[in-house]
Amino acid sequence: MDEETAIINSSTRNERIKNFFVKNRKTLISTFLIILIISIFYFAFNEYKEKKKLKISDEYNSITTEFSDKNIEKTKNSLVNLIYENDSTYSPLSLYFIIDKKLITERGKINDLFDNVIKNTSLEKEMKNLIIYKKALYNADEIKENELLEILKPILNSDSIWKSQALYLMAEYFYSKKEKQKSKEFFNQILSLENANQDLKIEAQKRLRRDLSE
Repeated sequence: MDEETAIINSSTRNERIKNFFVKNRKTLISTFLIILIISIFYFAFNEYKEKKKLKISDEYNSITTEFSDKNIEKTKNSLVNLIYENDSTYSPLSLYFIIDKKLITERGKINDLFDNVIKNTSLEKEMKNLIIYKKALYNADEIKENELLEILKPILNSDSIWKSQALYLMAEYFYSKKEKQKSKEFFNQILSLENANQDLKIEAQKRLRRDLSE
């Protein structure tokens, strides 16, 4: 009796499964096709990104390797184009090369390139903070206090690993302007940071003892 019941239950279960697939055949096929299309698109897109990354890498290496005084304009234009590719590795590197070799000297144009990299390039948080810090460092000698603070605001208002560098830059900025009290405040903030760069912490202590102990 138990064996007959088990056979009937098994037969009933199989029939239900069969009916489910028959009734939902179109839905199941559609779902399968959607998953298949998404998978194909995903792998194709990743392959496209990898090929694009490799192409940009080859271009950057070629441009910088062939750079000379004879092709400054061509190098500059090519690197600017790479910056606007918004690649997380080679857009920042292209900008740094332009600055290092002084291929563009207009501060406004350099800042526009910085802004493009910061706003339009998909970057890890701390990489973006590093580029923000580099923008501040680039401008520090030429801009006013409120402008420098505005650039550094995303770092100063965070727990970024670059916060101590940003604070040190502001401290040195005020010291150069002979605003010693403000300078002292920023140096002291470095000392109170838990994740402060240890070398900068030592330098801040030296500065406070040597130059700001009044």
